[in-house]
Amino acid sequence: MPAQTVSSALAKRQNTIGGLIEGLKPQIARALPKHMEPDRLARIALTVVRQNPKLAECNPESFLGALMTCAQLGLEPGPLGHAYLVPYGNEVTFIPGYRGLIELARRSGIVRRFVGRAVHAHDEFDYEYGLFESLKHKPALGEPGDFTHAYAVLWVSGADPDFEVMNKPQIDAVRARSRASKNGPWVSDYEEMAKKTVIRRLAKRAPMSVEFVQAVNNDENVRTSIDIDALDVMPVVEDNDAPEAETVDVEGKLVDAATGEIVEEQEWPPVAEPGGGKRAGDGS
Repeated sequence: MPAQTVSSALAKRQNTIGGLIEGLKPQIARALPKHMEPDRLARIALTVVRQNPKLAECNPESFLGALMTCAQLGLEPGPLGHAYLVPYGNEVTFIPGYRGLIELARRSGIVRRFVGRAVHAHDEFDYEYGLFESLKHKPALGEPGDFTHAYAVLWVSGADPDFEVMNKPQIDAVRARSRASKNGPWVSDYEEMAKKTVIRRLAKRAPMSVEFVQAVNNDENVRTSIDIDALDVMPVVEDNDAPEAETVDVEGKLVDAATGEIVEEQEWPPVAEPGGGKRAGDGS
């Protein structure tokens, strides 16, 4: 096919997606949090399509589904690294970035700080688990060397800091299970995805916002249906790597991760019973 014909066909597809986004603006506006504007998200979405023309060749419904997931979570796709729209075959997948997960974690009101960092061969790095856990990382002043580890540290109100460390082989094992392992941010932003991987692991034992759990549930999923009458519901086609827990701690309450309904009130951190046990209902 001549280059001019290919260019014209691609421009037509992009215009089609632009029209679909424009038609979806009222639903996007209903889904977005107050700090985000539908016009801005629409502009960002079109910019992402121009930067990655393969998105325009995908199923338009899957693109709109991924975009609506971004809207409902209040995450911007694109250069900020909050979320990625990645073409996989003929469908668009939603992939939250590590910065997006940190932003969602903070919305719980319990998480005071959540960071992910990369470690390189020339850094000073040491850590220890056990009764007296410690973590020390001093980045190299010059050439950092090859990537070796990623770690995450979490500060929660009323509890000591917690951390998790993963080495490169462990991270690469997670990458190998990803259907986007050879595409998207795993290729263009490897260290960002490494930090996201360890953040997800640490988050499994911490109180998180319902939005955080929804983002993890929708990670690498394809969404082709949009229920405009129930925008707080986030249907997906498949669930590749959902968190182990079905509930999440939000401001001292046990919340159903799928529905957002309060299941049971509880104290955070869990209060130990005499003899080393925990109270019933502490999620253990």
